Amino acid sequence: MGTLRVIAGKAKGLRLKTVPGDTTRPITDIVKEALFNILGDEIADNMILDLFGGTGAVGIEALSRGARFVTFLDKGQQAVRTIQQNLMTTKYTDQAEVIRTDAFTYLASPPKVNFDLIYVAPPQYKLMWQKAIRLIESKPELLSDNGQIIVQINPIEWEELSLDNFVVFDTRKYGDTLLVFFEKSV
Repeated sequence: MGTLRVIAGKAKGLRLKTVPGDTTRPITDIVKEALFNILGDEIADNMILDLFGGTGAVGIEALSRGARFVTFLDKGQQAVRTIQQNLMTTKYTDQAEVIRTDAFTYLASPPKVNFDLIYVAPPQYKLMWQKAIRLIESKPELLSDNGQIIVQINPIEWEELSLDNFVVFDTRKYGDTLLVFFEKSV
């Protein structure tokens, strides 16, 4: 596992700490770069929810590229501490909130904000992404009208879900990582 770093934007080149152990699945630079190339300027001014924060690398990359605010969730104390340290390193503490909670508990409670982007990159092989999507499906107001949900999983975890409020509009595969893009169905 190489070093994590911010690829572009104001915090470009800054190194990020990783979470000790194997409880997180950090995004590779290749996938992160591809993701942000797809998002492009659309990330500017976004309100983002990073459901399984891990190291905070995705949300911090978004902040570096002009996102307005990121809410990071992680139930692990080490992950929460790592995200907080990485926010201090990149000087984005004021544009972020780090909540130590279970993502599903958060999604099951009444929405406080509607987000422009919800990033779902859970620990792998536990079908947690499906549970997260189903909870978001039950509260479509969590996502702004033009917002998107992005799921980062291993391709073998993918299966079509029957959803009323969201539709898949793009999928991209990079080695053992699959990005699935959802938007509100019209």
